[in-house]
Amino acid sequence: MPYARPDALVGTDWLAAHLGDPHIRVVDASFKLPGITPTAREDYDRGHIPGVVFFDIDDIAQPGTSLPHMIPPPDLFARKMEALGIGDDDRVVVYDSVGLSSAGRAWWMLRMFGHHDVAVLDGGLPKWKAEGRPLDNAAPIPPSRGFTARFDPTLIRGKRALLENLAAPREQVVDARAEGRFDGTAEETRPGLRRGHIPGSRNLPYGSRSRADLVTCSKTSSPIWKCSRGRRAGGFRRRSTSSR
Repeated sequence: MPYARPDALVGTDWLAAHLGDPHIRVVDASFKLPGITPTAREDYDRGHIPGVVFFDIDDIAQPGTSLPHMIPPPDLFARKMEALGIGDDDRVVVYDSVGLSSAGRAWWMLRMFGHHDVAVLDGGLPKWKAEGRPLDNAAPIPPSRGFTARFDPTLIRGKRALLENLAAPREQVVDARAEGRFDGTAEETRPGLRRGHIPGSRNLPYGSRSRADLVTCSKTSSPIWKCSRGRRAGGFRRRSTSSR
């Protein structure tokens, strides 16, 4: 199957052949909502692709705020990447334990901070396991490498931008949460979090974007990702001015 962005997706065969390459860095960006056990870190400790480090979405965020997963400042993000052994010259491959869920968060963050040589593992850890490929439970300690964070503000929208978009719509907001959370019929796990969605947004549940036996990337125009007070994200696209 041809992909619109083949550079943004790699297969398990490719990864197996390149695991030992010195400039290939693989990260497990699995995430679970608060209160769900075992945690994503515990899952990682029980078994992950050999040589892979854990990209902690809860930790790689702005400290000192009550809002979860706010974007960290560039210098902090750079330090976190260097601690994971990710350098400017590395190709990064991201996966998660579901197949295609929170891996997108790490992929987007790396791109937002100027590291474009990053791809998602097609099928993630479930496909790797299903093929009988090796697992490890040792957490490696990679040597630190130099990472230069170059923040790109075009890949994020703040509260003011969203409010302005409500008044004069120019971009379509896509909410990637499950349908029940989008329409407000499901309970929120975080205390005090209101149900529902941003007015005018459309629901594209992350789980509907993949099959159990195959994970594919959908083509989008100028993808920009937003945090939905969690690790899943939705895309923005500019509305066309032409009539259809």
